[in-house]
This record gives sequence, C-alpha cells and structure tokens, in this order.
Amino acid sequence: MTEPAHDLSRTALRHAGVRCAALCLVGTAATAAGLLLPAVLGRTLDLLLAHGPAAGWVGGSAALVLLLALLDAAASVLAGTVDARATAGLRGRLTAHVLALGPRALTRFGAGDLVARLVGNAAQAGTGPAALAALLAAFAGPVGGVVALAVVDPWLAAVFLAGAPVLALLLRAFTRDTSACVAAYQREQGRIADALAEAVDGRRTIAAAGLQDRETARVLRPLPALGRAGHRMWRVQGRAAARAVAVGPLLQLAVVAVAGWLLRRHRISVGDVLAASRYAVLATGVGVLVGRLAALARARASARRLAELTACPAPVHGTRRLPPGPGRLDLRGVAAHPGGRAVLDGVDLTVPGGTVLAVVGRSGTGKSLLAALAGRLADPDAGEVLLDGVPLTALPHDELRRAVTYAFARPALLGTTVADTIAFGLASPSPAEIAAAARKAHADVYIGRLPDGGATRLRDSPRSGGEAQRLGLARAFAHPGRLLILDDALSSLDTVTEHRITESLLAPGPGPTRLIVAHRADTAARAHTVAWLDGGRVRAVGTHARLWRDPEYRAVFAAPAAEEATR
Repeated sequence: MTEPAHDLSRTALRHAGVRCAALCLVGTAATAAGLLLPAVLGRTLDLLLAHGPAAGWVGGSAALVLLLALLDAAASVLAGTVDARATAGLRGRLTAHVLALGPRALTRFGAGDLVARLVGNAAQAGTGPAALAALLAAFAGPVGGVVALAVVDPWLAAVFLAGAPVLALLLRAFTRDTSACVAAYQREQGRIADALAEAVDGRRTIAAAGLQDRETARVLRPLPALGRAGHRMWRVQGRAAARAVAVGPLLQLAVVAVAGWLLRRHRISVGDVLAASRYAVLATGVGVLVGRLAALARARASARRLAELTACPAPVHGTRRLPPGPGRLDLRGVAAHPGGRAVLDGVDLTVPGGTVLAVVGRSGTGKSLLAALAGRLADPDAGEVLLDGVPLTALPHDELRRAVTYAFARPALLGTTVADTIAFGLASPSPAEIAAAARKAHADVYIGRLPDGGATRLRDSPRSGGEAQRLGLARAFAHPGRLLILDDALSSLDTVTEHRITESLLAPGPGPTRLIVAHRADTAARAHTVAWLDGGRVRAVGTHARLWRDPEYRAVFAAPAAEEATR
C-alpha cells in the first residue's frame, strides 16, 4: 500500500484500540485451544484403548470444546465492534477532510463517487484491523500445526514441509490477483454511483425531456465492466480454493500415511495418529487463509481508494488577522486553469470597500470561478487575492469565513427548521436577527405561510426554487462580514422580488463589499460598478450605462433574456 493508505490503516487500527488487542488475544487463545484439543483427544483415546483412567481427559476434551465455542462467540462480537469503531474513525477523518477541501472535493471527485468512498469503501477499509487480527490467528494455526507434528514425530513435520512451498506460492498468487480484481470492482462501483448522483440531481430535467431510458442506460453503462470485475474476483478465489482443495488433502494423506508407518513401527501410538491427522488438517488450513487474505485484500484495496481522497491536500490557512477596513477586494494577476483549461488568465480587479460590483459575461467566461476565488472556495493557479490588503491564504480559516459570506443559485439548506437554516453557522443567533435577515431577503412572507413559521421543519416546508434562493439569501444576510458574494443567487427570483432585494443590497449606509454574479441587465444597472469578463480576462470595468454603449456588451445579456422569455 502507499503511504497515505498505510496512514489510513493506522487510523482504523487506532480507533479500534483495546478491542482490536482483545480480538488478537481471543484469536490467539482460540488457536491455542484448537492446537491443544487434538493432543488431548489423542491421549484420551490411548487411555480408553488401554482401559486406563480416562474420565479426567474426557472432561478436559469437553471443556476444550466448550471453551472453543465461547472464544468463537467472543471473537465474533469483538470483530463486529472493531469493524464499527474503525469504520467510524475513518468516516470521521474523511468527512473532516472532504469538508476542509470544500468544492475542491467535487472538482476532483464526483458527488456519487465521494459518497461511495465515504460509505462503502470506508466500511470495507474499516474491516482491516479485524481482518488482520483474524489473519494472524489463521497463520498461527498452520504454524502451530507444523510444530505439533514435529512434537509428535519430526518425520511428520518433514513430510508436510516438503509440500509447503506449493501452498505458499498459491497464497502469494491469490493475494496479488485478488487485490487487482477488487480495485477494478470498486472503481466501477464508483463510476455507477457518480452517474446515479448526477441523474438524481437532474431528475426533473430528465423527466421533462422524456429521457429516462437513455439516462438509465448511461447510469448502468459501467455495469458489464462491474460484472466482469466481479466474475474475475470470484474466479480468482475459486481457483485458489480449488488448488487448495487439491494440494491440501494430498499433504494430509501423506502425513497420515507416514503416521501409519510410524505406528506400525511402534514409534507413535494410536492417539498420536489421531492427533497427527488433526494437526495435518490445521497445518493445511489454506481454505481459512484464503478467506482471511481475501478479506484483508478487499480492506486494503478500499484503503487505497480512500487514500486517493486524502492525497488531495486541504487548503493551508495562515495566522494573520485582518486589520480594520471596509472590505476592499483585490485580485492581482489571478489565473485559474481547472482541468487544464485556462478559464481565467491574468485577471486584475479592485473592488473598493463597501461598494457593489456586478460581474457579467457570457456563459463559460469564468464568472462563478472568479466568485469562488474571491472568497477562497478555490485557489488560483497564479496570482493572489487580498482582502483589506491581506492575502486570503494568510488568514486563519475561522476569520476568513467570518469575513466572507456567500449566497448561491442553488443553496444547500442545512438545519432542522427553517430558522435553523437562516442561522446556520452563527454562534448565538437571536430571533430578531433571523427575522431581520428574512425580511431583507423577502423570505418573511413565505415563512409566515408555513404552519409553524420559522419553527417549521425543513422537510415539512415545500418551496420553489425562488423561495429556496430567498432562504439562502437570508442566511447570507444574517452573517455579518466584510465581503458578501452572490454567485447567481438572484437567478430564480421574479423581477419584482429581485428589484426589491437589489434595493436592499444598495441601501445607503455602511455595509459589506458586495460582489454579484449578474445575468440580468437590471441587476448590473443597479450596481456601482460592472466588471465585464471576456476571454478569461476583465475586458472592461465601469458603470453599466457607459458599458451599454458597446454592442458586444449588450449582446452579453441577449441570451439570458431570450431564455427568460421562453420560460
């Protein structure tokens, strides 16, 4: 495994803690009892054949059988708790990492693939500690069996060891082939999950276009590859089991044959033959090892998939504090090349503190990317972004998020109630602050129609796209900060509501610097300044009235207006 995968395995092992150590002890005790049982049974048989005092030995045999049953039950319970705790530890660490990555996680991995890794792969990787403990116990059985054969008679161990290299080669080949098959299977699972998440997200568009069958085919397109990977995985395990079945009994037969020859020469007893036959079975326990190795291979393949996620570095934050200031935003020589495509290149832009800047441009010119860079939801490939003279990369995480507030076109509404989603992220919100933010976003009428007002549970409050946007805007307005970024956050509003909210944004008096990604000419016209993006650069900065004289600038708003007219 790679170093990040080893690190995740250590995380899982650390969270399993004492229970994993207890599982190792229980497994070792069960192996020891299993190794002791054949010797006790053999001694009991010898005493019974010689009509000796065998009652104690019979009782000892029964006690060992009962002990093995109890240890097996304890191992099952411990394995379950170890898996659960290790999985919880991995999911906690990975969730924290994904949240630290922010939108970068979705840029690198699709939503469905992320869910598949955090749910399925984390659960599979969480079985690693228990699988490793079980494998150690499973290896102890064959090793102990060989040692026990040597104790009965060295010739028995020598016969077994003559064929042991064949078993070792079988196990090595099985481990290598299984790891490759499991990795391919999990990769195809992630592709299906990602396609399914996209289809669920666009379910209304798919239904409206009548493309359910085509989307179903797209989601299930990796299914044949998944089936092939699954069949390969089972064929590998089946071949290993078949070879073990072929080689194992031959070694057992050889051991029993030599034991019979030694019995005839009076070197061992009948009880020793019984013990030797049982020890030969333990020593050739390849079937158990195959199962344990398969479980460990699946856990390690999952850990490698999780390591791909943790290998994406989370943004590093600094320790500088913001000085007093109005929220002046500066972009200096900013370039961003997501996916290797130059979307923004050499952007220089200054937004004076307390003013409203509208960012306009044709679709694909990087408006949303610029908005993400302005609040450090993404980092530029070149250049820097400063707030009141301090680079965003130099700010601590908490201070950055207090200073910059976002509202999005499709806000994620989090919280139990409607009031919770407006207050989301506030340390100690007051009802008055929540109500004021709702009024400013013109969400108060919608909230007033709900059965319990702001106390209505989110899942019991149906809402349109515009109503969801108003709740997202209310959440942004409830958070005081120096910079407010609206990334297409007015797109689903009717023109009257948008006009009223824009008036609130432009109300006289002190306020944050406001950067608005705008698609409507009316919104741009109300802004203090407009930045016109074209070809990855800021083509012009000025008032809407001045830029409107340029026919190419007017054409920027033609397509959105045509789309709106057809709604």
